[in-house]
Amino acid sequence: MPRIALAPEVKVLVDLVDEAFDRRSWHGTNLRGSLRGLREADAKWRPGAGRHNIWEIAVHAAYWKYAVWRRLTGGKRGQFPHEGSNWFPRPDASGRSWREDLALLGEMHARLREAVAQLDPAALDRRAKGTVTTAGLVRGIAAHDLYHAGQIQLLKRLRPR
Repeated sequence: MPRIALAPEVKVLVDLVDEAFDRRSWHGTNLRGSLRGLREADAKWRPGAGRHNIWEIAVHAAYWKYAVWRRLTGGKRGQFPHEGSNWFPRPDASGRSWREDLALLGEMHARLREAVAQLDPAALDRRAKGTVTTAGLVRGIAAHDLYHAGQIQLLKRLRPR
């Protein structure tokens, strides 16, 4: 498939989303990098009662990629593969594995990235189903990935060996 040149303002947003998720960047570990090589036992360790584990953070990040994708594309609610919203207890009775949920995160990123690449530059300053502009929504999901990448890096260091 031929590559279509993106408008510069859209390309900046695509690059931002990619650098926060899985492309090399000056800031260090991105979200995918923070999850690389983690075993299921590491992903489900909790720092304390009532605290989220890495697995839950990964599914939470997938959900918010979906939610931003939905806002950008006008998609219907209820299409996320897990029932509920925002936080999803992991592991749970659904039987989904750590690897399956990591694949879900990658799939939601690919959908989001495609939607960002399709944005009309003229629409970037318009409100996107809420109080934030379309460009602000995209910048926000990139910041969300980086926030949780740092949180995951900290949890990995806190886990007793």
